[in-house]
Amino acid sequence: MLGALTGDIVGSIYEWNNIKTTDFPLFQDHCRFTDDSVLTVALAEAILTGASYGTLMKSYCRRYPDAGYGGSFLRWVQSDSDCPYNSWGNGAAMRISPVAWAFGSLAEVLQKAEEYSVVTHSHPEGIRGAQATAAAVYLGRTGASKKEICRFVTENFRYDLSPTCDEIRPGYCFDVSCQGTVPQAIISFLESTDFESAIRLAVSLGGDSDTLAAITGGIAQAYYHGVPEPIAARTLAFLDEPLRRVTLEFEEKFVGNGTNKG
Repeated sequence: MLGALTGDIVGSIYEWNNIKTTDFPLFQDHCRFTDDSVLTVALAEAILTGASYGTLMKSYCRRYPDAGYGGSFLRWVQSDSDCPYNSWGNGAAMRISPVAWAFGSLAEVLQKAEEYSVVTHSHPEGIRGAQATAAAVYLGRTGASKKEICRFVTENFRYDLSPTCDEIRPGYCFDVSCQGTVPQAIISFLESTDFESAIRLAVSLGGDSDTLAAITGGIAQAYYHGVPEPIAARTLAFLDEPLRRVTLEFEEKFVGNGTNKG
């Protein structure tokens, strides 16, 4: 989970100002948490407390009204309806990482990924993106190799993970769909050598940088056994107290301390 928040914060300043290189300051003063972090923490709280995720999402959105939500999501928040709006967007994938830590089998993770996604993202592509992301996080945290993660995602979700980051980067542009974000995020993880390089590769592709890096960061945290301590500390410093409290409670209960010394 903390890895997803890191990716969101690092990528936040490049969403509308893409940087097509891995050579950039990891954190800058004008980085910020966005809707990716807000809704990820809301999901963590839903898992911790058993509260309705839909209710918590609406509550969090009202508490953080300027986090950068999509138009369809905002209309759903402002409505009296609890019905999903058939979204195929990448929002389902960027917020799903807590599920992969909180549940004990791959089958349950896939079931819960769908359950927590269909609150808003009831379109098959939205569900597919969330499940593929959750599966990659779960497999990473349970010791699967990169080849095994790649094979599972390719065979079960039919994403093409064969292009390299260098092949994707030149023509890649803003895409809010799951199918235009999740494969690229997973490829960034697969090419990485450590947690930080995963975040840098994801941001370097361009496009919806914060969401792309949030998805990559969630997988990288699991596979690389945590977020390096100095990076984790910087991430937590960008959160306000309520977001930080829920994050630390979730990490302590389901992840460990969420950091490593690397």
